[in-house]
Amino acid sequence: MGTAQARSGGGTRTRNRKPAPRVAPGGPARKVSVERAHANRLSRWAFGLFVTAIVIVSLIALDVPSKIGLAAGEAVGDAGFRVRSVAVSGTRRMNPKPIYRIALDERATALPLVDVGAIRERLLDYGWVKDARVSRRYPDTLVVDIVERTPAALWQDGENLSLIDAEGHVLDKVAVTRMPDLPLLVGTGANKHARALDNLLVKVPTIKAQLVSANWIGQRRWDLSVQTGETIALPEGEAAAATALGKFAARDKSAGLLGRGITWFDLRKAGQMTARLPRKPGEPIIPDTTTES
Repeated sequence: MGTAQARSGGGTRTRNRKPAPRVAPGGPARKVSVERAHANRLSRWAFGLFVTAIVIVSLIALDVPSKIGLAAGEAVGDAGFRVRSVAVSGTRRMNPKPIYRIALDERATALPLVDVGAIRERLLDYGWVKDARVSRRYPDTLVVDIVERTPAALWQDGENLSLIDAEGHVLDKVAVTRMPDLPLLVGTGANKHARALDNLLVKVPTIKAQLVSANWIGQRRWDLSVQTGETIALPEGEAAAATALGKFAARDKSAGLLGRGITWFDLRKAGQMTARLPRKPGEPIIPDTTTES
């Protein structure tokens, strides 16, 4: 009856059975397992990074890196690398004592911990110092190179007398008894116009050589006093003042205006020069002499 047999009376029946399906090695179950393992690794990495970040933030909050750096610097200092001297160069006119005081005004004496940048900034706040370079010379020296400002004039503002450079920077206070032989600028804000005045005078060297003082009048113009005793009143504005002073210098060269007893030359009106003669006490006022220029 073939492969299948049937028996009557409660006999058994035999059938062919199909084999159970096999799961391939790369099937869905393995794929799920790999993805789960990958997700677990990412979770562990993320947690590790989170813990590391917390540790770093905590260390910074407790200033641990700075403390470690300070400890290391102090250890180097204890080994002999501490500031024991300051070498200053470039000071020709100024008193170098403030330079030493500024350079040594540091809490830390261990050479690696000295803040050379902060020292330089404090030096630049000192009037005489135009520029500065601060460096370390091991084992125990700070080196300070100074570029000085050059004194160009004296500036009197009320009762205050100061030494200034050509840009008007105040270098130092000056006692009246120790005034150097420099032109005197008088008036509030006169120092801020020192460069403009120098540009004006450089075009008339004969007047510049005789200048004693320059009075800044009303925050707008100059009165120049020269060695022969005269005052030259200039007009407002740099261009107008340059034109008037140039014409005056040319006429002085040709006719000798200065040194003839005239006290005042008024150049404030364009194209005109008014001269004021001296008079003795009680003498009638003589009208000013006006000439066309």
